[in-house]
Amino acid sequence: MSKPTTGTLEVPGATLRYEKRGSGPVLLLIPGGAADAGLYEGMAADLAARHTVVSYDPRGLSRSPLDGPPADQRVEVWSDDARRLLELLSPLDGAAVFGSSSGAIVALDLLARHPRRVRRVIAHEPPLVELLADPTPHRALFAEVREIFRAEGVGPAMVRFSAGLGGRSADRPTELAPGIREMAPRMHANLPVFLEHVLCPFTATLPDVTALRSVAERLVLAVGRESREQLPLYGPATRLARLLGTDIVEFPGGHVGCTEHPEQFGKQLLTVLD
Repeated sequence: MSKPTTGTLEVPGATLRYEKRGSGPVLLLIPGGAADAGLYEGMAADLAARHTVVSYDPRGLSRSPLDGPPADQRVEVWSDDARRLLELLSPLDGAAVFGSSSGAIVALDLLARHPRRVRRVIAHEPPLVELLADPTPHRALFAEVREIFRAEGVGPAMVRFSAGLGGRSADRPTELAPGIREMAPRMHANLPVFLEHVLCPFTATLPDVTALRSVAERLVLAVGRESREQLPLYGPATRLARLLGTDIVEFPGGHVGCTEHPEQFGKQLLTVLD
């Protein structure tokens, strides 16, 4: 697969590094967690056969530096970053947008605030725990993870985070695509920013249900088949679907199905986009 072309875009408070490949209508892929554009490397080639595939490193992560010191991040600022990218790369037409995890939170906010910029949004497992019937234990988990990070560092914090979410056990390794393996050191370096400045403020967000209801026909709420027992990951999408009167669509794998099963995940994404 040919390497993507890259560029940068100055936005208020940061400089975004983006990459694109393929041709056709724009499909913007928004990474989640501590990941960057490399998260989608395993399925990018298949998607690029039918779309101009664009992804980027979110502000403060990897190769998208902030202009100043790190601070708590705001969903609406990140969705404005996505809007600015779309205005640069798809100025005349509404684009398709896929976001996973915290990237799905951004994608939902983008649709609510800037509906003219998008024709379809697929939001995969946005961890919007405030939508749940009882968000208290999940809110407490994320706060505890942040406190462990502050006191003990990344390693113990991530152990607690994974255990609290019911994460993949060590005896079930995932074979990652080469591009995703290349991202791994950058993702690890991003974890302090994610744990301190993204995890709690993003998961505490409440989406604008009223605004989303008016454009619900453009929204697909997606979940992983293997995430059904992980309430803070699977539950918010199903709850939001009920509020909007829409269905959910299951994708292969779990919360990071795009890295676990990139070929099958990409095929499902193309099916949803058609």
